[in-house]
Order: sequence, then structure tokens, then C-alpha cells
Amino acid sequence: MENGNTSGPRRRMTTGPADRPKPSLQDIYAKDRIAPPAHMREESQVDMGNDDIPSERYFSKAYHDREVEKIWRRTWQWACRLEDIPNVGSHVVYNIVHDSLIVVRTGTGPKDIRAYVNSCLHRGTMLRKEAGCVKQFRCPFHGFTWALDGTLKEVPGAWDFRHIKWEDFSLPEARVDTWGGFVFINFDHESEDLLSYLEILPDHFKEFGLENRYKAIHVAKVMPCNWKLCAEAFVEAYHVPFAHPQSLPYYGDSNTQYDTWPGVRHINRMISAQGVPSPSLGEQFDLEKTRTLMERDTPFYKSSAPLVEGQSPRDRFADIARKKISKSSGRDVSGISDAVALDLIQYSVFPNFVQFGGVGLAAGYRFRPHGDDPERSIMEIFFLFPKSEDGSHPPPPDIVWLTEDQPWSTVEAMGSAAMVVDQDTDNLMRIQKGLRTSRKPGATLATYQESRIRHFHRTLDAYMAAE
Repeated sequence: MENGNTSGPRRRMTTGPADRPKPSLQDIYAKDRIAPPAHMREESQVDMGNDDIPSERYFSKAYHDREVEKIWRRTWQWACRLEDIPNVGSHVVYNIVHDSLIVVRTGTGPKDIRAYVNSCLHRGTMLRKEAGCVKQFRCPFHGFTWALDGTLKEVPGAWDFRHIKWEDFSLPEARVDTWGGFVFINFDHESEDLLSYLEILPDHFKEFGLENRYKAIHVAKVMPCNWKLCAEAFVEAYHVPFAHPQSLPYYGDSNTQYDTWPGVRHINRMISAQGVPSPSLGEQFDLEKTRTLMERDTPFYKSSAPLVEGQSPRDRFADIARKKISKSSGRDVSGISDAVALDLIQYSVFPNFVQFGGVGLAAGYRFRPHGDDPERSIMEIFFLFPKSEDGSHPPPPDIVWLTEDQPWSTVEAMGSAAMVVDQDTDNLMRIQKGLRTSRKPGATLATYQESRIRHFHRTLDAYMAAE
């Protein structure tokens, strides 16, 4: 837990633009009653220039095909949570463009997880179409069967397959590793290890305890845009005043902090303060409105009592969050900082995984191409709830798959987050179509507020150019 000394040493690698709206996130943190962790008191920006991003990478089939080889078959990707595969034989199917893996628990140890190429070595039939729990993998077409350890177990009519060397007929595998309760896969056996790939993330998340949570909500939908466009809409707050104006009274949009670090390729961050009005509303904005409107849109913070003299909405909401999180988790979190209790602390992991930190909102996103179509994508949103003190938890739910016509708000459990994503979905369709019709060959990005997008494309370019 953090201590309550807000006057302690403050480490800053760099500072944000001098002319950005005030107060900055760090100005807000300087007034918090319980200080954030040290890494949240840092700022870091890397100069990445201001070149446009070529538009064709959002719709070109040729570019998409190169991504399959250079990105999806070369990077670490989140495949499932450990609670998705609790028992020996429990498995999920992870699909990415043309590739499909069976991610299966093969034993009771923490590392007894394998990822097999989901294809029968006889004539290529997919062995599994969906998650489940099995004792072996049997092809539904001709009955070739493999044990959970991937070795060939049965060949119907084996007399006619004397040319098969059984020891060479094991299921091909991808790499597997875990972090924070997540199971990651990588098709490239020469890739760096997962912990090296995650760079600063494990250190920054060590107090957030994602391994002590379980997946309680998981919703997916096909989106009307390229997977990169979809991801980019959720890693910047620049669009908030126009796409989500309802949140301005309690969301620090233009004082959001964006961080990229020298030498860090796969990770970037933004932190948005909650319980403070947007700087665009002016210094005289009525803070009682901040309280009432945030409580209206986020019932978690409901208190039905006006602010007392000297109390800010941020103070009020941090106290409510600490009490409610302590009660729901069965753990005393009264010492956590205002920022960890309240704020949107969001990290991206290249290429397609976004995870929120903190102890209040532990949510995340995953973005993937929809099959082989560069102009449609799959977006997933999940929420992680705290496990009981003894580590027990309900079984994770099946993924709720929305149709393309169903709004995210169909899922009541998503709360106000669903309305925000619905607002973005229409804009994403407009962007995809607009890039197609534009005569301008590239997208122009803000230097600071869209720096995470530029950082993503710098890493993307490096992978695409690699031998």
C-alpha cells in the first residue's frame, strides 16, 4: 500500500507540454490526500516526430496479409485467463486470422498449459471449435486421436498408415506463458520471453494483484472498422469532449497524462483523473454538479449527500471507493491512494491488449481482425472482480457475443461503460468509411494527446520491417 505522505520525493523523467491545459494530472496528484505509487508520479515522453500515418494500412488487403506474417505470428498475445481453464483437459480456442490454437491445461501445475495448432495432421480438420473440457483430442471426421500431451494416441485403420512415424505425429505447438492470471501465446519459437516482452508492465502492476482477480464479465462484438482503428479509439481522451460530452463534469480529459518511455517498445500508458471536471468547463465549474452527475452516471459512487465544506468530489469518491472495495474484496484497502482507487490507469501491450490498473476498475480490451477482413474487427471487453480471501471465485462466464446490430448497452452488467462504447462504435464506422473516401493519404495525429497511437505505429513499423 502507498503511504499518505504527498510531500515525498517526486520522480519525473520528463514533463508534459508546458502549454497543455491546467491543472495537469501531476498538479491534481499533488493535492491528493494519499499519494499514488512512485511510477504514477513520473511522466515520460519520447519524441516520435509528426509524420502522418498512411491510411492504406487501415484497409489494404496486402498490408493486412503482411501483418499476419509479421505481427500475428511474431508477437505475444493474450489468449485466455487461468480461470478459463481450471481443470486438466479444460481448453479454449484462440483464433487469429487464419490461425487457430487449442490452449489447454494438461496438468495441475501452474505451468502445465500447452497451445496446440488446431488442425488434424491427417487431413487438416479443426479438432475443436469451442471451449470445453476433454480427456483427449479426437478428429470428428476420421477419428485420429491425440493425448493431452499432444502425442498421437490412436489411428483408425492403422494398418493403412504404416508410413506414419508416430513419434513425429505430435501436434505442433505455439509458445505459452502466463502473467497476472493471463495466458499468453506466441507462434514464434525464437521470440523473446514473455516477461522481457512485457518490459515495465509487471513492475508497474505488482501492487494491483491481477492474479487475485477472476473474469466476471466478457463481451465481444464485430466492429465496422480495422482492428487498429478500433484500438486507437480507446487509448486517447482527445475525442471525449465531442464523443462523450456527458462525462466532462467528472472526467479529466484534456489533462490526461500520456506516457511513452525510451527503449520501451511494447508498452505505453495513459492516466485520466476521475472526480474532477474537464478543464474545458472552466475554473468556476460548480463542483456539486461534478458530484451529482458522476453519481448519476456511475452508481458505484452513490452517496445522496451534498459535499461538506472543504471537501472535493475527488475526496468524496476516493473515500467511497476505498470503503466499497474493502467490503467487496474482503480486504482492507483503506490505505490505497486516491489515484489507485479512482483513476483510469490504462496500459497498452502491443499489439492488441489493453489493461486497466488500480484496484477499482480492473477492466481490459482485446482487438483482433475479424477473420481475413481488414475492414472489420473483433472487440472484446472484460471485467475482473476480486477473488475471495481464500482464493475462491465463481466460474467465469461464457463470452457474450453481440450481433453487429446489437448495442453494447444490451449487456446491463457493463453499466455506463456500454454507452461510451456505443458512442464510439458509430464514429469508428465513420472513420473507416472516411479514410476510404479521403484524398489525403494519411492521418494527422496530435503530438501529445495521440502519442500512444504514434508509439503503436512506431512499433508496428519495426515489426513490419523486420526480416
